[in-house]
Amino acid sequence: MSDLLNLIGRALIALLFLGGAVQKLTDPAPVQAMVASIGLPVWLVWPVALFNALAVVGLLLGPRVQLWAVALAGYCLFTSYFHWQMRADPWQVTIMVKNWSIAGGLLILAAQGPGRFAIGGREKRGPLGPLLSFAVQAQN
Repeated sequence: MSDLLNLIGRALIALLFLGGAVQKLTDPAPVQAMVASIGLPVWLVWPVALFNALAVVGLLLGPRVQLWAVALAGYCLFTSYFHWQMRADPWQVTIMVKNWSIAGGLLILAAQGPGRFAIGGREKRGPLGPLLSFAVQAQN
């Protein structure tokens, strides 16, 4: 049952990033305006959209679900900065807090692993591969 719940949770989180990728690819202007407002180049929307799309596949299928979870948690925390820059708008603060919450769920996924419903599922390796594998084995 926990493996199924893990997969459903991963799918729900992936759905959020799928929506972000689709939005950036079909209507990039709002994101471009946001990044331009804090002095970043507008072309950043394209690599971010690609990252979002790849992350959907990584979260759902694996392998390395834990690595994708850590990367996406960092992404959520990093992008919170942009919403904080527009904190005069209460909705932006809400989005920032939502990003922190998503990062928390992703870190739990990174700690627990993908379960058996992923390519390479039930790996007991850390999110950074062999580097943390030793640490996990030492704890067991």
